[in-house]
Amino acid sequence: MRKLFTIIAAVCTAGSVFAGGLVTNTNQSSLYTRLQSRNASTLIDAVYYNPAGVTRLGSGIFLSLNNQSVWQTTTVLNDYTYLAGKPREYTGKVKAPLFPGIYAAANLGKLSVSAGVNPIGGGGGAKYETGLPSFEMPISDLVPLLASQKIPATQYAADIYFEGTSVYMGYQVNVAYKLNDIISAGVGLRVVSAKNTYKGNLLNISINPNFEKFGEEFKGSMVKARTFFTAGETFFNSNSALFTGTASKLQPIITGGGGSLPLAQGANVGMKPEDIQGIQALLAAIGLPADEIAAIDIQSAQGYLNTAGEDFLEKAGAMREYAGATADRYVDAAQTGTGYSPILSLNISPVSNLNIGIKYEFKTKLNLLTKVYDGKGGGVFTDRDTTIADMPAMLAAGFEFRPIETFMVTGSANIYFDKKVDYDGSKTKDIKMIDKNFTEYALGVELGLTPWLKVSGGWLGTFTGVNSDYQNDQRFSLNTNSVGAGLGIKLAPMVSLNVGGQYTTYKEGSKNFNHMLGQIPVPVTEKYNKNTMVIGAGLDFHFGLK
Repeated sequence: MRKLFTIIAAVCTAGSVFAGGLVTNTNQSSLYTRLQSRNASTLIDAVYYNPAGVTRLGSGIFLSLNNQSVWQTTTVLNDYTYLAGKPREYTGKVKAPLFPGIYAAANLGKLSVSAGVNPIGGGGGAKYETGLPSFEMPISDLVPLLASQKIPATQYAADIYFEGTSVYMGYQVNVAYKLNDIISAGVGLRVVSAKNTYKGNLLNISINPNFEKFGEEFKGSMVKARTFFTAGETFFNSNSALFTGTASKLQPIITGGGGSLPLAQGANVGMKPEDIQGIQALLAAIGLPADEIAAIDIQSAQGYLNTAGEDFLEKAGAMREYAGATADRYVDAAQTGTGYSPILSLNISPVSNLNIGIKYEFKTKLNLLTKVYDGKGGGVFTDRDTTIADMPAMLAAGFEFRPIETFMVTGSANIYFDKKVDYDGSKTKDIKMIDKNFTEYALGVELGLTPWLKVSGGWLGTFTGVNSDYQNDQRFSLNTNSVGAGLGIKLAPMVSLNVGGQYTTYKEGSKNFNHMLGQIPVPVTEKYNKNTMVIGAGLDFHFGLK
């Protein structure tokens, strides 16, 4: 109950909601959308995919303007026994109508200088209109927790909403040099500017207790849980004071030697009949049977009253904690940071119809600083806290082969060195979440139908290496298959248009874990799935140098 509003930042960190590794986007051009494989590119998107290959564009100035629109649906199925409507499905929607890629290059002789801007991580906003299991399970626990206190309740309700955005913009510059007709080499640097935002609320947590002891209004109707628990705190506090106060009134009798006398005979030591009856009623309220009350002595009665007073005081504290935990919560926070990625690349053209690209991106060290607005941390975010959000090093390689001038076959492979990244986000924790590095493989083909029209298609498969400690309802990684297709259209001698679409299916994943109901572990199974659709378009320009 202390963590009712468990919003983990991983809900919308720079996870790769598109193509790429755990936190890296690689769908960075419309050419990629229609081919799925660009690691050996010698066109303008080589600025990102194969910086050394930019030297093979020829002389001149080159510019590319791209945008992709991305839609993703995430589903989580949870079978926790106390959720309303078990098993319960939760749906998250991610939209990125703007996912730009802008590239420019200037080639003069053997030297190439190029630059690019793109969302290297994140790039969208996620909405969870009904929250997630980790939000709702602690609320559903109210019903069995109340039952354990002999307080009947059968329903719970709450208004849950969460929205997050994540954009990790990459600003990249490269310098490449054509060593000879076969080999070109390049170096580059990417500056990553990261920002995650979180907004949400958890309001009107309600239950339907049938427990008139706390007040006439608690007869089975839905009421705010905070109101009920506050009334409970008042009830237990007042009764605790009554028990201990009554027990203290018996002390003079016990001190005077009357402690062993039966309570029913208290009149023999000066007790009033109404006081005796009142104490007997309190003992009955505690739960003592009638025959024990009839035989109990005064000192034992005091002991029961003191124990009950302490017990009720403890229960008042629990009610106070429940009242605090079920209060309305709000989140309005952001995390920002900057990191740097050195890049090395090599382009090899051993024969005229074969090109090979190799690129290595170093690990990007990122520390995100938290800013909480108007105190709305929701019990999760703390102002000025720092979270580790490093992006892994990556090795990329690919080829383009043209058996004939109008037909191209291309392949790509990426490996992300996730085992070297601290994905738990904390400097003090050491949770091993990665069993093996994330890999992806792609194949694409392109056919020139006319001098001005090309058609293409491709496939991409990804293979995650996370273990169950990484997976949860807020962040999970699954193996995928993507297919893409599109057109390349030459609009003018210096202008080309690329349009394409991509659809990604995910292999369903699952996780078994225990949810703690108080001190009791309750088995839970969650199933995770996604689907993603992308539509991209881009214009490429070439300006010759005289």
